[in-house]
Amino acid sequence: MEFKLKTFHELSPEQLYQLLRLRQEVFVLEQSCLYQDLDDKDQAAQHLWLEDEAGQILAECRLLQKGVSFDDAASIGRVITAPFARKQGLGQVLLEEALRVLKMQEEKKVKIEAQYYAKVFYEKLGFKQISDIFLEDEIEHIQMELDL
Repeated sequence: MEFKLKTFHELSPEQLYQLLRLRQEVFVLEQSCLYQDLDDKDQAAQHLWLEDEAGQILAECRLLQKGVSFDDAASIGRVITAPFARKQGLGQVLLEEALRVLKMQEEKKVKIEAQYYAKVFYEKLGFKQISDIFLEDEIEHIQMELDL
C-alpha cells in the first residue's frame, strides 16, 4: 500500500476519475443521497489517498488549507474507505496521515463537518464536537475540531 498526495492540477485525468467515482459510489449511491458533490473546493484541495499495489484506491480524503472551508482552521473532507476495503483500519491510517501532512504544513487547527454516526471514529483521533447536530443533505452532521 502507498499514500499519494497531489493537488488538483497534479492529478492525472485517470486519478481524478477514480477519486470522483469512489465519492459518487459511496456518498450518492450507497448513502442514497442526491447532492452536488463537485463544490468548487477540489481545485483548492490536496487530494490524499491510499492505493494498493494494483493502483486501486482503498481510502481517500481531501485536505483544505485554512480559509477555504473555515476562516480559522484547515479542514479534512470527503473521507471515504472503499466498500471492499472496510473493517481493516484504513480510515484511521488515512486520517493519521492527513493530520501528519497538515501538521508538517504548519496548520494549527483542523475543523471537520462529520457525519454524526462517525463521531466516535473522529473522537478516537482526538477531535472534539463543537456544534449541535445539523442536517446537511438530509444526513445528520456535527462540526468537530482538533488542535495540532
